[in-house]
Amino acid sequence: MSVGAAVRRVRTYGGQFLLLAVLTLVVTLLISGVPRLVNRLAEQGLRAQLNSEAAARRDISYTTGMGTATFRNTAMGDAIERFDALAADLPPQVRSAVTERWYTVETPPARVVGPDLKARNLLVDLGLRAVPDVQGASTLVEGTWPSETYVPDRPIEVALDVDVARKLNLRAGSQLRIGNTDDKGRLVDGAPLVVSGLFRPVDRANGIWDGLPQLLRVIEPRGDGEPFTIVGVVAQSPLNKRAAAGWPIQSTWRYRLGVDTIDARHLDQMIDGLQELQRRKPADLTVTLGVDVPMRAFAVQVNAARTLLAVIAAGVLATLAGLIVLAAGLAIRRRRSEFVLLRARGGAATAGARRSLAESVLVVPIAAALGWWLGTLFPGDPDPTTPYVIGATVLVTLALPLATLAVPAGGAARRDLIRVRPSARRLTVEVSLLLLAGLAAVLLRRRGLTLGEVDPLLVSVPVLLAIAAAVLALRAYPWPLLLVSRLAARTRGSVAFLGTARAGRAAVAAPLVVVVLAIGTAAFCAVVAAGVDASRDRAAAQIVPADAVIRGERFAPDTIDELGRLPGVRAVSRVVYQEDERLASDEVGTDARLFATDVLLVDGSGLDTVARESEVDLPVPDALRTARPGPGPLPAIVSPAVAADLAKAGLSDSAFISVQGQRYGFRVAGTEDDFPLVPADASRFVILPWQALPERTTTPAPSSLLIAGDPLDAEALRRAGDQGQERYQSGGAVTGRERPIGVTVDTRTDVRRDLGNGGANGMLAFGFVAGAVGGSVLGLLAIAFTVLAGARARGQVLSRLRTLGLSRRQWRGLLLVELTPLVAVSVLTGALVGAVLPLLLNPVLGLSAFTSGVPVQVAFEPSLVAAVLALGAVALGFAVAVEALNNRRLRLGEVLRLGEES
Repeated sequence: MSVGAAVRRVRTYGGQFLLLAVLTLVVTLLISGVPRLVNRLAEQGLRAQLNSEAAARRDISYTTGMGTATFRNTAMGDAIERFDALAADLPPQVRSAVTERWYTVETPPARVVGPDLKARNLLVDLGLRAVPDVQGASTLVEGTWPSETYVPDRPIEVALDVDVARKLNLRAGSQLRIGNTDDKGRLVDGAPLVVSGLFRPVDRANGIWDGLPQLLRVIEPRGDGEPFTIVGVVAQSPLNKRAAAGWPIQSTWRYRLGVDTIDARHLDQMIDGLQELQRRKPADLTVTLGVDVPMRAFAVQVNAARTLLAVIAAGVLATLAGLIVLAAGLAIRRRRSEFVLLRARGGAATAGARRSLAESVLVVPIAAALGWWLGTLFPGDPDPTTPYVIGATVLVTLALPLATLAVPAGGAARRDLIRVRPSARRLTVEVSLLLLAGLAAVLLRRRGLTLGEVDPLLVSVPVLLAIAAAVLALRAYPWPLLLVSRLAARTRGSVAFLGTARAGRAAVAAPLVVVVLAIGTAAFCAVVAAGVDASRDRAAAQIVPADAVIRGERFAPDTIDELGRLPGVRAVSRVVYQEDERLASDEVGTDARLFATDVLLVDGSGLDTVARESEVDLPVPDALRTARPGPGPLPAIVSPAVAADLAKAGLSDSAFISVQGQRYGFRVAGTEDDFPLVPADASRFVILPWQALPERTTTPAPSSLLIAGDPLDAEALRRAGDQGQERYQSGGAVTGRERPIGVTVDTRTDVRRDLGNGGANGMLAFGFVAGAVGGSVLGLLAIAFTVLAGARARGQVLSRLRTLGLSRRQWRGLLLVELTPLVAVSVLTGALVGAVLPLLLNPVLGLSAFTSGVPVQVAFEPSLVAAVLALGAVALGFAVAVEALNNRRLRLGEVLRLGEES
């Protein structure tokens, strides 16, 4: 077959081959480029997740117990040997991610005394730590570094951070003694010690300073009469001698994972490596790591996002495949007479297919290669997508020859005649397709899936359901139009009758399926995005069912009044939350032998007021809101698991639980699957009404305070909370206890923002935007194909009607009446598919990873309905514009001279 002839035919039908080439380019561009973008977004999300955590959380720490040395070598020599051995024993995937490492040997904090401390009446414990390379990470401010030469009877030399020393009235040259204390706090067997120098770190963020206790901080006393605790740097030789003399020591080896060395694509392997590390740890060491927690949380989000992206990609690629089939069919339809003539002149049955294959080979591979190359320019690490690109190229190349084989050998038949009763073969195919779609959906729900993997069943179910919905729409499509056409026949004018009659006879099977796929993909993305957004709002309200919440240990009762005086505060409510409390069968405390449960004590009416003032949709159960003090057990709301256990034990009407040391009786007044302030993963909880508690000698102290107001000053709330904790501690009968930890203040706005930022949310947002925009654009393109598929037949009818006196205005009306049902059915069916798919797929997508564990519920918002109507209007206008442009290009007078073929 002549290559030159094939080139001339490609030039002759350039527009059709250009369309096929563009579609091919888009397919290979998506296959090659989108995985790179997804990997880039995953890397950015992982970097953001790790950088949001303290750098020390990326440390893998091995620690010995505090004890006397039993080494054959010196203490520091043994630490160096194990330093390299532990690194070599790390799993390969973990070892390759280590960017920094340190080791230290230290003594436990011991009491130090001296004139400078006595001048300020300071009680101080000092730990001695040998830190290799500390001199390179700091600058000496005063004095000298501790000497590496050990001289008997010379005082131990120690270097301190300059800020730490000044806070404790120490300086270079301060003379101290260090040792243990007896039961009366007197120093026993003290050894001389001198502060040889003061240093300042070059970079306080350097990981060398992150060992615990920290060298750069003064640890405050935990209570009255307790000492300050600090750590100083000593030379290695003196520490070796002290260890040999029997001083207890502890060795620590830390290996820090780099943020940029952890590959998001191999995150599961990294997590497995960390698990293996913990299993293989030496028996005499304790291993501590915290990086696995954020990694696991991020991995769950990434897997859920990749699963959702697979569903969206399946819809987009299936739509593109349908468009390629439509483009090939449209191209062959325009050349039908050419292939019929080729057969009539004695050509073989495959002659036309061979001709089309030669033409496709000249166009499709070049477009595919260009699309693949453009995809490689996208940022991000590549995935092994070359086989998929080759497979897609081969399939698209064969699309035109296969469409040519479908050309009938005889003359063209009218395509606008539709049999009311489909053939047995077609009916069998359609019924089989419906059954296959239903079976696939049932299997997916029952079997579930592994998140993060491309499951063939998962990606096929949306496509099958969209095709099944399109088949049902095609079956139902002509009947309402037939009824409308009969009614229109009784009215004046021909526009409505002719338009509905032609719309009912339109042959739009393949185009309608493609439009449904495209619009269904866009609607699916919009519905799921709205559901995730609404679920994040609910999650934020679950965590903070007010405008702000202050969490601490225990607050003085007057803290509520103090908060009420702050500017912007409208209402305050008190809360107590305790975990893992035992249920009792009587007031004495007899264990009910049931699983431990969480207990939440809320002021029902106060919670209702705060929620209402904060505009939070929180229906407080009547049992909590209206409860009042009285005889008998308290009405309680419990989780279904607790209710079932109590009913089985016969304690539904009388059970007891402890709140801050006081035991209260309660009865089951209702059940709730979840409740604000209770963690989303908590399945066992009891909620009691605070305002109905019986009179006791002691009353519970709030551990959290809910605030409604606007605007709120978070710093003012934090100060008021800290002061409330201090008043509670100092105002009780027992004082001098450990200092309370500072309160935390969370606002619902901040919590909601955090839920939508960071992690793999970038991947999720990319999928929603790309799916919605891509589906809408491809849907409009499919509608254009639908219009062009019957454009010539409509042009012939229009030309005849124009010769019979049809005005231009009537022609526009006829076109509108004919296209409106087709566009409406396509868009509405696609929107319906997109709305139903989330109901089916939501339980297996794992999207609760993006909503703090709160189950994602599909949300049908009025804005989505408005968007569907707007998309339908745009699609109809686009269809009319395409038809008008095509008629203007064909010139209707020439349409009649081209014959009856459509």
